[in-house]
Amino acid sequence: MKRLPTPDAKTEALRRRRVLHPRPEAVSDETFLRNDFFDTRDLVQVKYEMLRRVRQDGQSVAASAASFALSRPTFYEAQQAFEREGIPGLLPRRRGPRSGHKLTDDVVRFLVEQRAGAERLGAPELARRVQEHFGVRVHPRSIERALARRKKVDR
Repeated sequence: MKRLPTPDAKTEALRRRRVLHPRPEAVSDETFLRNDFFDTRDLVQVKYEMLRRVRQDGQSVAASAASFALSRPTFYEAQQAFEREGIPGLLPRRRGPRSGHKLTDDVVRFLVEQRAGAERLGAPELARRVQEHFGVRVHPRSIERALARRKKVDR
């Protein structure tokens, strides 16, 4: 039975790129256990082989997912992503909003204009004005961060 490698530079590289298998020790696929070419830590490689077992070898989805220590929903997500994009589709995507969905360019411009007035407005007052003007609730701390980012860009 193949032993898992100790943490090393590859493990750290996989972790940084968010492709480190969360449970490499639970992978029970014989090919991964007997062949040093296959690495149970590499989530992209594991997902690809899981898909291949079903498509090429006719293994059931449940059996394949279990032997690669992944869930059936993960199998179906990987299958769709692979069909759509090939191997790059197996790379993880960042979660959450891709940009400030409340603090749009228009809202930030509004904040800068409001702050440029004679009176020095605090973030709570700016949040109130944004809600009144745009109908969007924004936390005062988010406003402070957005204005600080804007200040860095303007320098």
